[in-house]
Amino acid sequence: MPLPKIQDIQDFTDKEIEEKIIKLKKEIFDLKLKQATRQNVRSHLFKHKKHQLAQLLTIKKDSNYV
Repeated sequence: MPLPKIQDIQDFTDKEIEEKIIKLKKEIFDLKLKQATRQNVRSHLFKHKKHQLAQLLTIKKDSNYV
């Protein structure tokens, strides 16, 4: 599964971006919880989720300055 491209999310509305940010933060939390309780975790998902979150936060920040 390749890392998501920023072009895929640039056309989202502010509300969609906010919803996806909240969703990704919850998913990252759930992954950390699974890891802490020694459940089976696919560790590459941490990188993918954090990367996608950073992209969304960048898009959100850029749209606030425009």
